[in-house]
Amino acid sequence: MHLPAEDRRCSPYTGWTRAHWEAVADGLLAAVRPHASPGQALIHLPGPRPSISGRRSDGLEGYARTFLLAAFRTAGAHGTDPQGLLDRYAAGLDAGTRRPTLERDLADGDAESWGVIADRSQPMVEAASVALALRLTRPWLWDRLDDAVRQRAGAWLAEALRRTPVDNNWWLFPLTVGGFLAEAGIETEAAREAVERGLGRIEQWYLGDGWYTDGRPRAFDHYNGWALHLYPVLHAHLAGDAALLARYGARLEAHLDGYARLFGADGAPVHQGRSLTYRFAAAAPLWAGALTGHTPLAPGTTRRIASGALRHFLDRGAVTADGLLPLGWYAAHPPLVQEYSGPASPYWASKGFLGLLLPADHPAWTATEEPGPAEREDAVVPLPQPGWLVQSTAADGLVRLHNHGSDDQPADRVHADDPLYARLAHSTATAPVHEGPADNHFALLVDGRPSERGRIRPLGTGPGWAASSHRPRAGGGALPGVTVTSLVLARGRDEVRAHLVTGAEAGTTVRESGWAVAGTGVEAGTERLSARVRTERPSAGARTERRLTAELAGVHGYTRASVDPVPAGTAFGPAAAVPVLLGTTGEGTRLFVSAGRLTAEPAPAGEQPRVRTEQSRVCTEQPRVRTEPTRDGHRLTVDWPDGTRQRAELAVGSVTVRTL
Repeated sequence: MHLPAEDRRCSPYTGWTRAHWEAVADGLLAAVRPHASPGQALIHLPGPRPSISGRRSDGLEGYARTFLLAAFRTAGAHGTDPQGLLDRYAAGLDAGTRRPTLERDLADGDAESWGVIADRSQPMVEAASVALALRLTRPWLWDRLDDAVRQRAGAWLAEALRRTPVDNNWWLFPLTVGGFLAEAGIETEAAREAVERGLGRIEQWYLGDGWYTDGRPRAFDHYNGWALHLYPVLHAHLAGDAALLARYGARLEAHLDGYARLFGADGAPVHQGRSLTYRFAAAAPLWAGALTGHTPLAPGTTRRIASGALRHFLDRGAVTADGLLPLGWYAAHPPLVQEYSGPASPYWASKGFLGLLLPADHPAWTATEEPGPAEREDAVVPLPQPGWLVQSTAADGLVRLHNHGSDDQPADRVHADDPLYARLAHSTATAPVHEGPADNHFALLVDGRPSERGRIRPLGTGPGWAASSHRPRAGGGALPGVTVTSLVLARGRDEVRAHLVTGAEAGTTVRESGWAVAGTGVEAGTERLSARVRTERPSAGARTERRLTAELAGVHGYTRASVDPVPAGTAFGPAAAVPVLLGTTGEGTRLFVSAGRLTAEPAPAGEQPRVRTEQSRVCTEQPRVRTEPTRDGHRLTVDWPDGTRQRAELAVGSVTVRTL
């Protein structure tokens, strides 16, 4: 991509301005052009395999999601379109809606049609992007179409109003289609009903403080921002509905107060939840707040975080040499690919360009960049609704999310753990291990295999702490009578984790793992992986050449330590290592306590990361921790290096914490 020169006066943190966003949008759109079908209705991008919806649906996805980017680009330029983007997407709208697509149509030479929108079908998702793009570009595209094309396109979109969506954020796709069709005068009653149904459904999932679940009791992730807030707020804004905007804008503002803390100083969003291949779509709710005036952030902070996110991915290879977005986090990374993901799925990243709808003279574009929350000061902030504790440190700009509330489990059954939800912690610099030893996990070993966390029961959050309990699972079911009550205390860069195990058979091995730090390879092979082990305090650590360091030390209950290699790596690098502690249960209730940290320092320019283990003592200057049994469980007292003291009482399924 050809980018303009940096502007360090206006953008001292990122150097990027609106012109950079426009240049990136132009580059992404130019790169997909060679992959369009002759009639422009389908964009077939290269990829390892089609999604479960099939190649035709994937081609529609390529059209719809890049159309959304083209709409932001041209609407933000008041219709100026030197690349002729809208002509191509208008042609695709014509070709794509000529007739329903059945498998036999391929034999009839139909290589363009989009197919019928059916219940819970992927075309319903893409119809929302098409409708939103048409709504944004209406004066320059829709209003200039032939009546026959408008009728066909309107009829195709209207099918979304009558179909049943997946029972999660998908309810917002008929809402988005309905918003456009009502404005265009097409099936207005059905369109308005679709809007009301969508808003009514997500109302049942709103917990307060700006947080929704996503159709499951404890499903919290980036969909809160790039879907559950984005679509209602955009609809209210475009419809000019002041009452609706006041309602959903206030929720967005509350959400952004915590959400802005989930970006590191290097621009990375916290790596947690599904569909992470959408990457810088994480910037969408930040721009939505600025666009509607419902944000707690200063204009310069909004741009600093959003531009930081976009630049973070581009600087780390998220765009291929051909200018395309692969399925992954930086480069292609197969473990991040969901079954619904097709080669064009990453282009929901287009949502991150919502800021182009702001006028060029808007303060979000003209104000001097200001630091994001992670850069200002050390902070440990509870987010009660998702059950999260957000820990950030200004010296290295890292953000850590301690998870005691999000599991993505359905209400009627328990699935196998998803590493992107079930881990005890996530961060802006690490990713969970998908193939290999689990990171940030506490488990009982059953027949040599670690138990799963399963459904998480939140026990509360507060200043510097979060807690939960779970019934460990093995072999597809909960271990009879076993409960693990977990607590994290955090301050500065340090964290203390405690797990009270009740009901386990005496002599059962337990395993606690820390952060998985990843790089380009493990130094001198896995035989070099080791940990410093001492009788009183087993400890382990792993460090990359970029100085990203994971440390874990046993405080109570642990007797052994190791560093487990992850040859398959994570989304942050092709090889990784995880510090591990091991202990053994006794009769009755047993407490296990560890002290750890994830830290980083800036690396010299061009230095390539590799992973090695620390032979030196880890977790030096760690908090002092004292434990003592109580009638119902254990008491934990933590004296932090800055003089703060916290005391916690742990019992089965119950935790209380006080700052003394």
